[in-house]
Amino acid sequence: MSGAADSGEAIAALLTLMARLRDPQRGCPWDREQTFRTIAPYTIEEAYEVADAVERGEPGKLCEELGDLLFQVVFHARMAQEQGWFDFAAVARGIREKLIRRHPHVFEDASSITDASELSRVWEEQKARERAAAAGRGSDADHSALADVPRALPALTRAAKLGRRAARVGFDWERASQVRDKVLEEVREIEEALADEAGGGGTGKVAEELGDLLFAVANWGLHLKIDPEEALRAANAKFERRFRRMEALAAAKGAPLQALDAAQWDALWRQAKREA
Repeated sequence: MSGAADSGEAIAALLTLMARLRDPQRGCPWDREQTFRTIAPYTIEEAYEVADAVERGEPGKLCEELGDLLFQVVFHARMAQEQGWFDFAAVARGIREKLIRRHPHVFEDASSITDASELSRVWEEQKARERAAAAGRGSDADHSALADVPRALPALTRAAKLGRRAARVGFDWERASQVRDKVLEEVREIEEALADEAGGGGTGKVAEELGDLLFAVANWGLHLKIDPEEALRAANAKFERRFRRMEALAAAKGAPLQALDAAQWDALWRQAKREA
């Protein structure tokens, strides 16, 4: 394992490399023309690839993907430095100071908080104070409980985060059963919208109602103590695993997938469920 000195040297070398890539005369043409907006999608993609490496339990891949994600941070910091806004050192200092501020039970009074639920509450209160301070005053200040929920989050993740924020100020169902009723209500509204469109009514209502259903399901997950994004990721993985098994079963029988009828698909799916 490397020590702090080795880590410092490695980061310094990476920062030097980034400066070289962005050098106006000697740098890489592609790296030189990038902006915050063009790089942001890659940053999001790299974060997902880190999560994928974690799910797969591949240490070597995780190390590689963390490096790719770190490079994204370095890239953004370099562009900010070129604008005269801040540099990588400011980013590192800022997160260090924030973590110390949000862990008073570690860096101030070790006995102040011992319960995990209490720690979570204090953490959220500190974050709320920081958001309020960042919003400032004036007509443009955003003091909403929903302020700063990133729009770039996956929609399901953002739905859950919006629901949690609203719940902290009291806008929430009391019981999970009430959310279940809301989910069923949204299903009925989709059916009504479908019937309306079939009868020549306005279009676009089905998509709106489907969005309402997904939002309600995300909140139901929160009341069941289930992260909806993680649940959907697990469902995606299960579907992929079973579908790939179906493909293998069909190939073993020499049956082209496109030639299968509904009964054959059903039989293969049932077998795949038993085996995968």
